[in-house]
Amino acid sequence: MIADYRRRFWVSLALTLPILLLSPGVQGALGLEGLRFPGDRFLLFLLASAVYLYGGRPFLQGLAGELRARAPGMMTLIALAVSVAYLYSSAVVFGLPGKTFFWELATLIDVMLLGHWIEMRSVLGASRALEALVALMPTTAHRLGEGGRVEEVPVSALRPGDRVLVRPGEKVPTDGVIVEGRSSLNEAMLTGESRPVTRGEGEEVIGGAINGEGSLVVEVRRTGEETYLSQVIRLVREAQASRSRTQDLANRAAQWLTWIAIGAGLLTLGAWLAAGSGFAFALERMVTVMVITCPHALGLAVPLVVAVSTSLGAAHGLLIRDRAAFERARELQAVIFDKTGTLTEGRFGVSDLVLLDPALDEARALAWAAALERRSEHPIARGVVEAAQRRGLELPEAEGFRALPGEGVEARVAGRLVQVVSPGHLRRRGLRPEGPQA
Repeated sequence: MIADYRRRFWVSLALTLPILLLSPGVQGALGLEGLRFPGDRFLLFLLASAVYLYGGRPFLQGLAGELRARAPGMMTLIALAVSVAYLYSSAVVFGLPGKTFFWELATLIDVMLLGHWIEMRSVLGASRALEALVALMPTTAHRLGEGGRVEEVPVSALRPGDRVLVRPGEKVPTDGVIVEGRSSLNEAMLTGESRPVTRGEGEEVIGGAINGEGSLVVEVRRTGEETYLSQVIRLVREAQASRSRTQDLANRAAQWLTWIAIGAGLLTLGAWLAAGSGFAFALERMVTVMVITCPHALGLAVPLVVAVSTSLGAAHGLLIRDRAAFERARELQAVIFDKTGTLTEGRFGVSDLVLLDPALDEARALAWAAALERRSEHPIARGVVEAAQRRGLELPEAEGFRALPGEGVEARVAGRLVQVVSPGHLRRRGLRPEGPQA
């Protein structure tokens, strides 16, 4: 649909340029009378007919749809204005006294095609955000069968009660509960929480989350439309389908303007005829009034603002459930935010180094830690590596690297065992993180 509007706009715009040059009114205003030649009005008629029939087709189809629904609106106004201008101008070409309105109808069609094209591109921005959410879900899963046999099946084949194996680095195929294993899970794209969360046996996991360093066995609890991510996707779709109060107001105004345009045009025709003017003169005035009454700004501004706001919101992680509620947001007096990833970037860094061993200096301690962490994708690990890089430290080689699921990593550096672990790991070893034994 977007490609269709784009193609119609560029073709119509290309045809509008010669229409402008061949129009007597434009020639007189720009001093281009020398462009006139015998039969030029017929060429003008053919070019304008192409713009009307090709570029104006979406509006003519919209007119038919609104008339069938008995709800005249913006399409009716546009189609009515260009149709009256085209039919009257065509009659002038073939002998009716008066002047043509070909360049006016061509530019009107161009403007409205451009507006609809821009609007649909803006709506597509929100649709792409929706597609990004859909892409979070994996298409296959490793289902555990009898005897621990692993079989690869489509996610759609999973049922509540099935058990699936989630290997390190893989996405959780659907919502469920961990029955075996412990690992950190990256749920940033789903919840906005930038720090991986550690999950173990008995804890729930969300489909689409990225598994960290440990293998997990997950029992499926929800599938298909019941999953958390499916509910988020449905939320975005409902927002795209909803209408704001301003939109409804604009549509009602368009209906009234349709009748006002028709009434004003007929009143103008009748008034000039009653004043003794000729029919051609009166018809020309009627067409002028109807073209002027067509509200270009109303037809473009409201849908465009709604579409752009929805698109920008989706791009920044703001899912709008109800456009009417979004419109009322200007009346808010208090807003409650989740801090991480919303008010803060969620990026970790080294703020300070506390050394408990006097024989160890800061540079060596940071270099050893970074040597281990550069193999990890954990956000805290990236912060440690970046701190070492900013200091220009040369990182030694780490041997025998091993991940401690949910607790950290360990390896041998320069012949010494080095562990980069969480406070929870120390507590499980009977050490207090803040104590001298650590």
